[in-house]
Amino acid sequence: MKPFFAAALFCVLPALLSAHEFKSGDITVGHPYAFETAPMAQTAAGYLTVTNTGETPDTLLAVEADFPKVMMHQSLEKDGIATMEHVETLEIAPGASVAFAPGGYHVMFMGLNGAAFKAGEHVPATLVFEHAGRIDVEFNVEARTEDAPASDAHSGHATH
Repeated sequence: MKPFFAAALFCVLPALLSAHEFKSGDITVGHPYAFETAPMAQTAAGYLTVTNTGETPDTLLAVEADFPKVMMHQSLEKDGIATMEHVETLEIAPGASVAFAPGGYHVMFMGLNGAAFKAGEHVPATLVFEHAGRIDVEFNVEARTEDAPASDAHSGHATH
């Protein structure tokens, strides 16, 4: 029986160590993360989940970080062509969760100017909500794996 528990702990422990969340009022921000970038990358994408446990909607108004520009974007496909659109604000309905994930909503950190994201680092940021207020978070920088999408490279975003 002990080998089973050891194996189960071995499987679950990495998820527990990488899971992190931040909360203010009815809003919970779950596991903010970004993938490591190339040394001279100008942009990086951040991902997370926002959950509203309250009974009224709340709106994500902005994401702030120590970069020249930080924006919320949404990846879309129109007529078979992948596009990216700036998202001014994002309403989180009561009892709902919104995932910022590769191929969908994401936070764009622009103007890295040689400050590459390296695996194991943490990128501080602040999410600003209409009702929950300011929530300070840290994006864990994770190593890029073979199955990690390349869609977060976002070349050309420096012009936004």
